Amino acid sequence: MKPGATAPGRDSGDGALNASTRDPHPSSMAPESAAQIPMSVYVHVPWCIRKCPYCDFNSHAVQGDIDQTGYVQALLRDLDIQLAERPLAPALSLFIGGGTPSLFDGSAIGALIDGIDRRLGLAGDAEITLEANPGTAEAGRFADYRAAGVNRLSIGVQSLDDARLAALGRIHDAAEAVNAVRMARAAGFANMNLDLMYGLPGQDVTTALADLRGVIGLEPTHVSWYQLTLEPNTWFHHRPPPGLPDDDGLADIMDAGQVLLAESGFAQYEVSAYARDGFRCRHNLNYWGFGDYLGIGAGAHGKRTLPGHAVVRTTRPRQPRVYRETVARGEPAQIAQVSPADLAAEFMLNALRLNQGVPAAWFTARTGLAEARIEATRARAVARGLLADVHDRIAPTPLGQRFLNDLLIMFERGADE
Repeated sequence: MKPGATAPGRDSGDGALNASTRDPHPSSMAPESAAQIPMSVYVHVPWCIRKCPYCDFNSHAVQGDIDQTGYVQALLRDLDIQLAERPLAPALSLFIGGGTPSLFDGSAIGALIDGIDRRLGLAGDAEITLEANPGTAEAGRFADYRAAGVNRLSIGVQSLDDARLAALGRIHDAAEAVNAVRMARAAGFANMNLDLMYGLPGQDVTTALADLRGVIGLEPTHVSWYQLTLEPNTWFHHRPPPGLPDDDGLADIMDAGQVLLAESGFAQYEVSAYARDGFRCRHNLNYWGFGDYLGIGAGAHGKRTLPGHAVVRTTRPRQPRVYRETVARGEPAQIAQVSPADLAAEFMLNALRLNQGVPAAWFTARTGLAEARIEATRARAVARGLLADVHDRIAPTPLGQRFLNDLLIMFERGADE
């Protein structure tokens, strides 16, 4: 799953910034016990028109019509099963990702949101995000999503260069991407993320910045600007496209792009996330702050903190047919408890993605482990200039952000000591 999306709440529908799209104040989310750890919901819709050659997410090319009603019923049955194990407090965010959730019509999305709200409850200011592909965008469908309660869209633009879109295997062109944004805005979406890749075949600083300027010109509130990576088990990993920029070229693109984003009013708050003031993604902030989340859907993952601070990861079968059969039988999600060593490393893996890090007290509050467990590694990282030298916060320095992998390796090794 892409870490990054948010869930819509119920707002006035006038397009104004409301409580569901404001940034939470970092300190206001700090729990005092495991029961107070914030909760989100992730819903996975596993179908796409066509599998992209760089995609390593659980997605399956559509063959015939999708049984939207049946899949929504399976999702809600999945939620019933998980809530029977442990009732939970209302969710602060809901993210409907994929795959391509915009293959579903507004009535199916509305039934899903209403069903989740009835069973679990969505906080009054909940953020609700839906991922959309420009190639499946329809003006009427966007309006229906808005009416159903979605208050944030995440549109997979990826590039505004038709040749590069074709090289990426995308089913849309640049004109369709621009039109999708316009339709979304006309439907009343004031909060919108646009996904954009860099490091594409044949791309240099000039062409990468042209793409970025084009996306900024569409006036989103949030930009996810990330490097194309050749993930295992993808077509690109087995057959890399020719003309990929080298490491120096990638560094030049990243440096120039970050300057452009900052000059355009987008503050970087995470490795690949940039937002205008008040529009940071609450759903992803909960991931990176090591909050809990229920994962429902084919291939969905979840994270739960049990009484006593035992942390478990949940998974569901990846194949849609197997998933539906599993939940129809009432089978619980597969559960694996995270060991203390892995727990410390996982916390840091998430928290250090954030430019400002997290309150140091969250380490114990959200893992149940004593801060002493990471004290020695933290001191070494501070000495190397990779962590900020502050007592009450765990945060990377600018150097630590640039060498984030090195910093994370320190904590992975330190967790075993």
